[in-house]
Amino acid sequence: MSKSAPPSPRQDPDDLGHRMPIRDAATIVLIRDGEGDAPRVLMGQRGAGAAFMPNKFVFPGGAIDPDDSRVKLAAPLGDIDRRRLLHQPVTEAAPPPEAMICAAIRELWEEAGLMLATPGAWEGPLPEDWRAFAEAGRRPGPAALRYIFRAITPPGRTRRFDARFFLAMADSIEADLDDFSHACEELSHLHWIELAEARRLDLPFVTEVVLAEAAAVLKSGQVESVPFFDNSGPEATFRRID
Repeated sequence: MSKSAPPSPRQDPDDLGHRMPIRDAATIVLIRDGEGDAPRVLMGQRGAGAAFMPNKFVFPGGAIDPDDSRVKLAAPLGDIDRRRLLHQPVTEAAPPPEAMICAAIRELWEEAGLMLATPGAWEGPLPEDWRAFAEAGRRPGPAALRYIFRAITPPGRTRRFDARFFLAMADSIEADLDDFSHACEELSHLHWIELAEARRLDLPFVTEVVLAEAAAVLKSGQVESVPFFDNSGPEATFRRID
């Protein structure tokens, strides 16, 4: 085949990117010293050999597991967040909003070793990934989380996610915030960094945008609408979820 001939459909990276399955995901933007003049955010670095965003600094987060839908929250999810989280599902079997909340809390525990939960006896099924919560007398709840951002990974990436970002204050955690000894090894260089300084790290583009949105929410004290970068279709679109 000559160099000028077009590639076959199997070789077209854009075509492959559009056919790459999108997975639902949840991420925690955990803020420390949020009431002060220099709030800090928890970030870690992905490994050099990671299939998705190698070497980049990111927030704790990951794909929503089926077991997250089996976990009962300590309190009902508010109507506004529920409506916003239900907005325009992309995957064929999008998880319920409660599972998105649970996944964000579970990922924070797995990747940073910090348990964002409220005291209470465990109720209902106990998936293995949640056993540490039950043993600690803790249950996940929505009160500490605010839904602030949503983004779908563009085509052409090795992994694609429909990610929901939740802002949370670290003072909701009753533990040593500098103790990451219970974390898995998925993220290295876990540390707290001032929001302004964090933007100087090697970040994915969407992480930079989320940091700016988190700073705006901290300043205003409210989430008037949720920015949504939608790359699920042939053209990227941006809208706000009211």
